[in-house]
Amino acid sequence: MSHALAAWLSAFLVTQAIEIPIYVAVLRREAQAGRARRELGLLAWIGLAFGASALTHPVVWFVIAEIPYRSYWAMAARAELFALLSEGIYLYVLCLSDLRRALGASLLANASSFGLGLLLRALFGWP
Repeated sequence: MSHALAAWLSAFLVTQAIEIPIYVAVLRREAQAGRARRELGLLAWIGLAFGASALTHPVVWFVIAEIPYRSYWAMAARAELFALLSEGIYLYVLCLSDLRRALGASLLANASSFGLGLLLRALFGWP
């Protein structure tokens, strides 16, 4: 496996480990409150949560990060905004009946994975 692919895979797995539990907790709570279009089982919620980052992470890593930027932070802001909006719309279309709540769930998950990712990189040089 190439170094670039291995780096992406480790970052993707860290992202999933952080975001899936957040998405599942939020989606289940929203369903219990009657704000989801459907009630799903735990495995379906996990699959839905996995799908959110699975759709955006490769675009962030292999497309957005490769565009020239003035700074890392400019790239990170654009990448996170893309992920936030894309994943929020994904959740809204597939399960949540309120776009604002879907975007809120996406903001919580993406801010958590971005922040913890930065912390892991600062402490351990990984992912």
